[in-house]
Amino acid sequence: SEEERKRGVISYSSGNHAQGVAYAARALGAKAVIVMPDNAPAIKREATAALGAEIVTVGPASSERQIKAEELAARHGYVIVPPYNDEWIIAGQGTMGLEILEDLPEVKTVLAPVGGGGMISGVAAAIKLSKPSVKVIGVEPELAGDAQASLRAGKIVQFPAEETSRTIADGLRTQSVGAINFEHIRRYVDDIVTVTEDEIRQAVRYLSGNPATIAEPSGAVAVAGFVFHARQLPLGGPSVAIISGGNIEPEMLEEIRHGQQTSSVR
Repeated sequence: SEEERKRGVISYSSGNHAQGVAYAARALGAKAVIVMPDNAPAIKREATAALGAEIVTVGPASSERQIKAEELAARHGYVIVPPYNDEWIIAGQGTMGLEILEDLPEVKTVLAPVGGGGMISGVAAAIKLSKPSVKVIGVEPELAGDAQASLRAGKIVQFPAEETSRTIADGLRTQSVGAINFEHIRRYVDDIVTVTEDEIRQAVRYLSGNPATIAEPSGAVAVAGFVFHARQLPLGGPSVAIISGGNIEPEMLEEIRHGQQTSSVR
């Protein structure tokens, strides 16, 4: 509402959702405050600030970001724009699923990255409610494999920040999926696979061969799942791997491009 816009919005994100909120707030003339972890890549902090957002930094745990955002919202009256555990956010992410079905009606399998679960919740719901025969597979780093663990256990499993912060995929360091997201995942996602740090790096290297597909590690995990875990995927038919996030530090990209390749990309 107009009154809410005057108060401003707040979100918590390691960088990609942060930029989306900052962009939308600037377009609407609203103040935006973003709580980010202190280990977020500089390129993401700078891009968010360049869009006019006020940055507040906390420790690396995803729980710290949410707690701080809720504290500031209560103090200043900001409206919280959650990064994943929200039905409107999930619906927005679902437009990707609809676009995939429109662009490639014969698709058989769709792979999506999993962090907090917003993207895969929306994509899976949109695809399964439109074309139930399509398989939807989540992909996440082994070091942040909480979504796979949750799906296997039938309840939300939380990973410690000390472990999730070790993955190079900084956008997927969420310690657990959201409650709303978990219900979507249980209902609409066929399986979740995990990828190693080396596999993520090789996917980034592979994608960097085309300027149009340069991806940050978080954005490359679905491709890593498709390339290195084909035996765990449904057989036959066209597959789509969602590349989400191109905010990679130039130094990291160069290091990955010229690093030692330990196994070949098939």
